[in-house]
Amino acid sequence: FKENRKDDIWLVDFYAPWCGHCKKLEPVWNEVGIEMRNMGSPVKVGKMDATSFSSIASEFGVRGYPTIKLLKGDLAYNYRGPRTKDDIIEFANRVAGPLIRPLPSQHLFEHVQKRHRVLFVYVGGESPLKEKYIEVASELIVYTYFFSASEDVLPEYVTLPELPAVMVFKDGTYFVYDEYEDGDLSSWINRERFQGYLHVDGFTLYELGDTGKLVAIAVIDDKNSSVEHTRLKTIIQEVARDYRDHFHRDFQFGHMDGNDYINSLLMDDLTIPTIVVLNTSNQQYFLPDRHIESTEDMVQFINNILDGTAEAQGGDGLLQRIKRIIYDAKSTIVSVFKSSPLLGCFLFGLPLGVISIMCYGICTADTEGEVFEHEGAKKESGDRELTDEGSEEEREEEKNGKYTELSDGELKQKDVMEKKKD
Repeated sequence: FKENRKDDIWLVDFYAPWCGHCKKLEPVWNEVGIEMRNMGSPVKVGKMDATSFSSIASEFGVRGYPTIKLLKGDLAYNYRGPRTKDDIIEFANRVAGPLIRPLPSQHLFEHVQKRHRVLFVYVGGESPLKEKYIEVASELIVYTYFFSASEDVLPEYVTLPELPAVMVFKDGTYFVYDEYEDGDLSSWINRERFQGYLHVDGFTLYELGDTGKLVAIAVIDDKNSSVEHTRLKTIIQEVARDYRDHFHRDFQFGHMDGNDYINSLLMDDLTIPTIVVLNTSNQQYFLPDRHIESTEDMVQFINNILDGTAEAQGGDGLLQRIKRIIYDAKSTIVSVFKSSPLLGCFLFGLPLGVISIMCYGICTADTEGEVFEHEGAKKESGDRELTDEGSEEEREEEKNGKYTELSDGELKQKDVMEKKKD
C-alpha cells in the first residue's frame, strides 16, 4: 500500500478492532464502498487496522479511531463531517475532483447554484488574488467547493466594483470579498462557508468554533408548535436576515432542537424555549437578563454583548475546569445507572468494595500490630523480672555456699590447733 497508494486516490478508514465507534461505522463504510464502486468513482475505498500497521498510521498522523482520510498524491485530507454514507461520499467526490472547478456557461452556473447552498467563485484572470484563492482552496476543500467563472457567466443581478474578485453566493444573495474590511482571505472564507441561519447540532457547533464567531441560538423543541417556540425561532431568523451587515462578522445565528446538549455544555439546566449566545473559543455564554419579546430586544441584547455590558458566564478558568470534571463524572455515573443499573452496580460497586476491604485490612492490621507489640512488651518485662529474681536467689545461694565453705575452714583450723595442743 505504501509503495502503490500514490497511483490512485484512496479513501481510508483507520480503525482499531476494540473501538466501539469503529464497529458502529463499519456497516456505513461498507455502504460507502459499494456506492462509490457502483457510481464508477475513481476513488478506492479501503480500511486499515491502525493497531497492526502502527507505522503507517503514525505516518499519516492518526491520533484517534476511527480516522477517515482521503489520500491524493502527497496530500492527506482529514474528514471531520458526520459519519453518514451521503456526507462521506460527498466529501470524497469533492476532494478527489479538481481543486478549482470552472463554470463555462450561465446554464451550468445556475445548475451549480441550485445544488449548493454556499458557493465560492473567483472571477477574473491571472492575479495574486487567484494564487491566494488556489492556496486557500487546497486547505479548505474539505469543507466546501471552489469555482471560477468569467464575468459574463454571472447572473444579471450581480455587479462587481472591480476585477479580479472573490464572491460567495448564499442566503439568496451574494457578498464580495473586501480585503480591507474582511481581512485575510482564508479567514473570510472560513467564516462565510456557513449559511447565515443554521439548524445547529453538536457537530455544527464544534465546526463553528473555527470561525471565531459568537453563536446566537434559539433553544426550542421542534416538535412543539406553540407560539413561544415559534416566536423565538422567528426572531433569530429575522435578525440573521435583516441585520446581516451589522452582525455577520461577529455572529452566527441558528436554532437547536432540545436542551440536552446545551445543558451538558453549560453545566446548567436551561428551561426551553430560551435564547443563549455561546462563545465557543473560551466556553463563555450569555443569557438575556429579560424576556426577549421582539427583534428589537434581540438586537439590544447582541449590542450589549458587543459593548461588554452583558454579563458573561462560564469560561475556561480553573474553577470552571474543576466544575466540569465533577459535572462530567456525575453525568457519567447517572447515565450508566439509568441505562443499566446492574452494570452500574458492578462498575462502581466492585471497585468501592475492593477499596473498602483494603482500608479495613490496613486499619485492622495496625490495631493487631499494636496489641501484639503491647503483649510482647509485657512478656519481655515479665521475663526480666523473673531473670532478676533468679539472680537474687543465686546470689543468696552463693552467700550460703561461701558461709558453708568458711565454716568448714574454721573447723579444720580448730582441729589443727587441738592437735598442736596435744
